[in-house]
Amino acid sequence: MHLLVTDRLSCPRCGPAFGLILLADELRERRVLEGALGCANCRERYPVEGGFGDLRPPPRSPLPAGPVPSVSEGRGNGPRDPAEDTFRLAALLGVREGPGLLLLAGGWVALAGRLAAMIHEIEVVALDPHLRASAEEAGVSRLTTGRTLPFFHASLRGVALDGAQLVEWEEEAIRVLGPGARLVVRDPPADLPGRLEARGLQPLLQTGRYVVAQRG
Repeated sequence: MHLLVTDRLSCPRCGPAFGLILLADELRERRVLEGALGCANCRERYPVEGGFGDLRPPPRSPLPAGPVPSVSEGRGNGPRDPAEDTFRLAALLGVREGPGLLLLAGGWVALAGRLAAMIHEIEVVALDPHLRASAEEAGVSRLTTGRTLPFFHASLRGVALDGAQLVEWEEEAIRVLGPGARLVVRDPPADLPGRLEARGLQPLLQTGRYVVAQRG
């Protein structure tokens, strides 16, 4: 987990008004490999083990086993070209260079390393519990969380989710978007553009496969 990410994190229990304090046991090249993130308000500590941050509020159940989600999951399954998918995602997010943070969840996390390598000085936050067993990768910070996205308001330059994740994270995804940042949703519900527009986002693209909306 990159130090830049720890500066943007908030307490999942106390909300975005309360930041987290890094208690690092092992750092390497500005990345936290072992340690914890502590809240001065509720005194809860969130572990960082092997570079993976577990930001689920207690009680924490064991993390699930199994493979990392694939970008090909969902409608229109079939062989896909990861390089092509990454170029498409970069275009949908509209971010050409860093610095800053992009958040990927669901099947998008499979493209995190490629996206980080493509966009100069961008750190990609890959949010999925199955990433616990994955190795550290340049430009990628691995996390899991609960029903909140533990980031300060307007702190991210883009968010990419699967449509099924909107049940938990639609409001949170809108909240963490910075000025000009985009929300990309794969396999969206039909009424999503209207919902996002009602919440102050500008719809940029609507197809059967993707919805893209931007904060002004």
